[in-house]
Amino acid sequence: MIEKGTPIAPAEGRLGILLPGLGAVSTTFIIGVEAIRRGLGQPIGSLTQMGTIRLGKRTEGRSPLIRDFVPLASLPDMVFGGWDIYEDSVYDAAIGAGVLERPLIESVKDAIEPIRPMKAVFDHEFVKRLDGPNVKKGKTKLELAEQLMEDIARFRKEKGCARLVMVWCGSTEVFIKPEAVHESIESFETGLKANHPSIAPSMIYAYAALKSGVPFANGAPNLTVDVPALRQLAAERQVPICGKDFKTGQTLMKTILAPGLKARMLGLAGWYSTNILGNRDGEVLDDPGSFKTKEESKLSVLSHILQPELYPTLYGDFTHKVSIHYYPPRGDNKEGWDNIDIFGWLGYPMQIKINFLCRDSILAAPIVLDLALFMDLAQRSGMKGVQEWLSFYFKSPMTAPGLYPEHDLFIQLMKLKNTLRHLRGEELITHLGTEYYD
Repeated sequence: MIEKGTPIAPAEGRLGILLPGLGAVSTTFIIGVEAIRRGLGQPIGSLTQMGTIRLGKRTEGRSPLIRDFVPLASLPDMVFGGWDIYEDSVYDAAIGAGVLERPLIESVKDAIEPIRPMKAVFDHEFVKRLDGPNVKKGKTKLELAEQLMEDIARFRKEKGCARLVMVWCGSTEVFIKPEAVHESIESFETGLKANHPSIAPSMIYAYAALKSGVPFANGAPNLTVDVPALRQLAAERQVPICGKDFKTGQTLMKTILAPGLKARMLGLAGWYSTNILGNRDGEVLDDPGSFKTKEESKLSVLSHILQPELYPTLYGDFTHKVSIHYYPPRGDNKEGWDNIDIFGWLGYPMQIKINFLCRDSILAAPIVLDLALFMDLAQRSGMKGVQEWLSFYFKSPMTAPGLYPEHDLFIQLMKLKNTLRHLRGEELITHLGTEYYD
């Protein structure tokens, strides 16, 4: 438990941001930060850069920017690195991804072309629709982890970093469940030496990060760091971890709309969701094993928000369907359709239709920025283990064992801001407000 008003180490020196997966999301993030540094764009979508936080009573008029309230690293102090199975520089990868306009990419070419991926840890069994030449070789998974730790140490030294953060922006791996190999640090390390088939590449990255004292955020629905062994390692090394699965398009809409239906006690008969997208993520999710991982993440949201066990009349028997279709012409411009069958007074049916034409990486890039800055803040504040206060950013938030996740976006935001208030010794905001009427 972090004490109220805990001392926070200053954000001095360079912050290195390490990104497994230098595809559409990572390149959009890196180029975006570089463009913002040069005054070529605004950090829209970033809570750390544009959000404010109310302090004290409404009558006090104190609502500073979050970046002025807590000591976050500044954008000019960031440096970037990463791994990928393809050899393209950030410049070439961004052109290939087709997310950002060519003139913007060219305007920061001098900064992004030198950023080239380190060789990646990759296993085709976990991502069946991709293959590439830029892959590490090792006799065991432990050797691969050690190579990653060497990469981390070398990057820290060469870039002169005071601190590092790792944010997984790689592909969705095939669905796996926790096994005995994931139960303890000892069993996990034994599994690394024995090349256990249930230790995924993302877990090897997480292990290497934690052993190196680097906070780890998981932007995919993979199990990754959400196993007892790596939770235990994070606690031992006093390193923050969080995840899973960036909350961007369709699920973002669900966490906004479902709390409203529940607040008004409107019933739900069914929610049908389908998506088309044509980027690398869509190609990966075309594999049934990877889609299963994503499906588990997306399906869990409604049940946790609506709590059918507490409201059986309203939510005890709703149908929830999710599908994702790979459609190359759409590229990164994902389109999501939702048909929502609800019912109101006396059981009379109604419908809501949503057609969200979004840009996947444009929505994800500010999440990467915020997670990197907040995870660095958490480490400088002495916080370790699962950072549930960052659930705001995830489809499938990590929690303490046995504790159900909070998916309501508005409760998540209150939790995040109250955590920041607590760190700075301010009173928590409950919105009770009775003191205004005494």
